[in-house]
Amino acid sequence: MRMVFCRKYQKELPGLGQAPLPGEKGRVIFESISEQAWQEWQSNQTMLINEHRLNLMDPNARQWLVTEMDRFFANENYAKPAGYVPKDR
Repeated sequence: MRMVFCRKYQKELPGLGQAPLPGEKGRVIFESISEQAWQEWQSNQTMLINEHRLNLMDPNARQWLVTEMDRFFANENYAKPAGYVPKDR
């Protein structure tokens, strides 16, 4: 099992099996984001896409999601679905 120092949780956790995105962004995520944090982002991203009715063919929508993903992993204030209460970690 490959371990990474997770940027979101600031501790060693199991890493992803492969880069989740192409290019430099995928490499950075692969090297610094745990599988747990990636799965949590995937869940949040799905809720955001549905709630905001995002069209992923729109470059602006994709860029907004990337910005929110970066905020999520950096533990900054990121977009959450209305009324969303995260479960305890």
